[in-house]
Amino acid sequence: MPSPSLQVSRLAYAYPDGTQALYGVDLTIQRGERVALLGPNGAGKTTLVMHLNGILSAGHGEVEVAGLPVRKDTLGEIRRRVGLVFQDPDDQLFMPTVREDVAFGPANLGLRGFELELRVNEALAQVGLPDVADRPPHHLSFGQRRRVAVATVLAMRPEILVLDEPSSNLDPASRRELAEILRSLDVTVLMVTHDLPYALELCERSLILSGGVIAADGPTRDILADPDLLAAHRLELPFGFAVAPQSY
Repeated sequence: MPSPSLQVSRLAYAYPDGTQALYGVDLTIQRGERVALLGPNGAGKTTLVMHLNGILSAGHGEVEVAGLPVRKDTLGEIRRRVGLVFQDPDDQLFMPTVREDVAFGPANLGLRGFELELRVNEALAQVGLPDVADRPPHHLSFGQRRRVAVATVLAMRPEILVLDEPSSNLDPASRRELAEILRSLDVTVLMVTHDLPYALELCERSLILSGGVIAADGPTRDILADPDLLAAHRLELPFGFAVAPQSY
């Protein structure tokens, strides 16, 4: 049986000022799953994500990506396997053209010529933007820039795609387009979001991280149908949005 895309075991972390952010996180995400990571501000979501590709080093516990432990000597391969898409695409796009932005990661892996061009074209096709390769990113709409940011990560052919608030600041059409793209991808997805309807739309499973621990893990529909659970962790559905529990 293949290793899970992500295995986090007993992960604890305190910042240098002594603030304890994670108290012992255990989670497993199997290959091909799309999982939402929910939780209030200050719950430790960003801290957890920064451990997945080695930006932060575990104070205690372990993180493995497709069976490879996150350590100093594995960071190069880990950062290829874990594709992190920032909340603001302008933090991720910095080259004169879209083509150069999408090519940047694979080129750093040593790809050149036809193989590099193939990666770029493949990634842009996956996000529905094959015709913007030669345009400057700042000439694109915000929704298009977010899709290009996803393409820069897909060009690395990651094991797991980690998205930080992917629906934020998107108009309804861009939000729908991104959802269609994410559903079409053959890749494991971890989506960090406060957008509970988007989590329900895209992820069959959700985790609630609260107070530095996993407070709930189950079908997204069941989690969102539990008002007491949501209230306990400062999560709220939009006004008028009701979720029925999953039928078994």
